[in-house]
Amino acid sequence: MSDILEIHPERIKPRDIDRVADIIRSGAVVVVPSDSGYALLCRLDDKAAADKIRHIRELDRDHPFTILCADLTDLGRYARVDNVQYRLLKTLFPGAYTCILPASREVPRRVQNDKRKTIGIRVPDHPIMQALLAAHGEALMGVSLFDSDDYSDDIHDLPASVTGLIDLIVDAGDLPLRPTTVLDLTEMPPVVLRQGAGEVDFGR
Repeated sequence: MSDILEIHPERIKPRDIDRVADIIRSGAVVVVPSDSGYALLCRLDDKAAADKIRHIRELDRDHPFTILCADLTDLGRYARVDNVQYRLLKTLFPGAYTCILPASREVPRRVQNDKRKTIGIRVPDHPIMQALLAAHGEALMGVSLFDSDDYSDDIHDLPASVTGLIDLIVDAGDLPLRPTTVLDLTEMPPVVLRQGAGEVDFGR
């Protein structure tokens, strides 16, 4: 059974966030709230934890992880961004978008798209996730805890077979699944690969 840590988004205690960051550094898999719903997270360089996440979600080895960054400066460590892309990113983040960009050398090959050498990357707009990324000091990688086919998106409905594999769940209350809008920024104008919660208006 997972440990559960309740954190209210408007009453975040630094010691709670530090606890979550320390657990992740130790090689844990955690569930954390984000602006797109609850996410399964681990360190970017932690293959064993990533494999555990794939097992929890029953994902194949080619299913992409998303890299989550604290801000655009952090994002620039993991993605190669030109001036045009950067100006667009400033209008999107933090927000409910995942952007496909060329990977930098900081990103392990197993996290990249094998053929295109790209990554999905984002800056979430949720106070708990933002506080965690700042405290951790490096990007994290993860996937949604639920997908659109799941009967329930309530973390309290998770079966014991799943919670037994998760080291810590950060409970921020009811958090509906809101998939991000996925944009391919390797082409200009960007290509919308999935329309989600983030609005798209490149004519503004």
